[in-house]
Amino acid sequence: MENRIHTQVGIVGAGPAGLMLGLLLHLEGVDSVIVENRSRDYVIERVRAGVLEQGTVDLLVDAGVGDRLRREGMRHGGIHLCFQGRRRRIDFEELTGGRSITVYGQNEVVKDLIAARCASGRPLYFKVEDVRIAEFDRPQNTMVCPTINFRNEGEDCEITCDFIAGCDGSHGVCRPSIPAEFVRVYEREYPFGWLGILAQAAPSSEELVYALHERGFALFSMRSPSVTRLYLQCAPDEDLGQWPDERIWEELTARLETADGWRPNRGPICQKGVTGMRSLVAEPMRHGRLFLAGDAAHIVPPTGAKGLNLAMTDVRILSRALAVYYQHGREDLLDGYSDQCLRRVWRAQRFSWWMTSMLHRAPDGNEFDYRRQIAELEYVTSSRAAMTSLAENYAGLPPE
Repeated sequence: MENRIHTQVGIVGAGPAGLMLGLLLHLEGVDSVIVENRSRDYVIERVRAGVLEQGTVDLLVDAGVGDRLRREGMRHGGIHLCFQGRRRRIDFEELTGGRSITVYGQNEVVKDLIAARCASGRPLYFKVEDVRIAEFDRPQNTMVCPTINFRNEGEDCEITCDFIAGCDGSHGVCRPSIPAEFVRVYEREYPFGWLGILAQAAPSSEELVYALHERGFALFSMRSPSVTRLYLQCAPDEDLGQWPDERIWEELTARLETADGWRPNRGPICQKGVTGMRSLVAEPMRHGRLFLAGDAAHIVPPTGAKGLNLAMTDVRILSRALAVYYQHGREDLLDGYSDQCLRRVWRAQRFSWWMTSMLHRAPDGNEFDYRRQIAELEYVTSSRAAMTSLAENYAGLPPE
C-alpha cells in the first residue's frame, strides 16, 4: 500500500463487526479501509460465539453473504432448560411468531465476510503493528481529518478519513484513545468462568441444553453435525492442567444427564480453554468522529448469546447512518447512533445477567439460593408469559 491514503471510513479491527461494517458500507457505495493487528489465520480460527439471532441471519442473507450459512447453519426452533434431571423445552417459533436461532460459528461468519471483502476489492490489511488513532475529536467542518497510523510490512503508514469506526474489541486501541473525562465505563466481573471444549462427537440433542446442577452450570451446544461444543462452570482462573479429558467428561455427564437417559455423546477433545465472564458498557459509543461498535463498546457474559449479535446490530445502525450522511448530508442518524445502540445494549445486558444468575451457582451461595434458582426455572418453564419473554430476548428483539 502507499504510505498515505485517504478513505471515507477507516475501520480498525477485522472481526465480525469491522468486516460487516465494511461490507454494508460497500453496498451503499461508501469507501472504507480495514486494518487488523492479528493475522488472517488467527482472526479466522479463533473460536467464539456460534448462536445467531434471527435478525443477524436476516442481515447476513440480505447483505449477500448467507449462502453457506443457509446450507450449513443449523436452525433451532428453541432451547432446553435442564434441572432436577429433566429437560424442559422453550419453543421460540411458537412463542415469537416464527423467530428462531441458527448455530453457525463466528469463525465461519468471518470466513464468509473476508471472502466478500476480498471480492469487493476494498482494502483489508492484516498483521499491522503499532496502530494509533488521532484527530477524531476535531469538529466536522475543520480541514483536519481523523487519522489511523500503523506499520505495515515494516513501513510507517497513515490513513486519513472522514470517520473512524472502532471495531477492535475490548483490548483494542480505540476506546482507550477517548479521553477518560468523555467516556464512562460500567463494568461487572463475575466470580466464575466457563471451561469450554470442542469434541469430535455427533450432537446428541438437536437443540442447545442449558443446565443448572448442584455442582454448577453446564451447556450443551454444537458446531456441526459431527462436532459438539460443551461448557462447564469453573473458577475464572481455573488450571486446565487439573482437567484431564476423562474428568471433563465425567463432570459434563453428571451435570447434563437426565432421568430419561439423555447425555452428551463422548468423543476426542480437540480444543479446550477457560473463559472469564464479565459485563461492560462504555457510554457514549461516539466521541467526535470516532464511533465504537461491538466489543470495543460493550461485553456481555456468553450465557445469553448476545455478543456477536449486538455487534451486528451496531454496524447495521452505523452503516445506515453513514450512508444517509453521504447520500443526503444528514447528520441526525449519526448523532443518534449511540443512544439507539445503547438502548438495545442495556436490554441485552439485563437478559444476559438474568440468564447467568439463574443458571450459575455463586461461590458464596448456599442451599437457599439454589432452591430459589430451581423455583425460578420451574416458573420460567411453566408460565407462557415467562417463556415468551425468554424466547423474545434469546431469538432477538426485532430491529428498531
